[in-house]
Amino acid sequence: MPTSKANATWEGVLRSGRGEYSAGSGAFKGEYSFPTRFEGAAGTNPEELIAAAHAACFSMALSAGLERAGTPSERITTTAHCTLEMLDTGPKIATMRLVTEGVVPGIDQAAFADAANAAKDGCPVSGALKGNVEFVLEATLA
Repeated sequence: MPTSKANATWEGVLRSGRGEYSAGSGAFKGEYSFPTRFEGAAGTNPEELIAAAHAACFSMALSAGLERAGTPSERITTTAHCTLEMLDTGPKIATMRLVTEGVVPGIDQAAFADAANAAKDGCPVSGALKGNVEFVLEATLA
């Protein structure tokens, strides 16, 4: 299996510094700062990247599980909400909320919810976060 990589550079002190990151493939890059990460300023942050990775991984895992069950999906759309909380010990990613909607012919809501739960537990990004982050799943069949 391939190893994925990304690069990041931070310049300056925490509150007034700035950072840049890029995917090793060159597919994306961005800038981040204390205000974009902790104050809700416009721009990106590491948690947004984790949310994107989780939404993509979960959608693929759900699609694969549905296909294995003999009910392939036409479309899976997932939004991941990564919540950062400030604790006494410092910031912590506390919750990952996955909101997914599927177009899957020949399946009912209960079966879709079961498949979504299996994907939540089985996707590699969930595995990396498991035990450290609370997961919330909302799965709707379109």
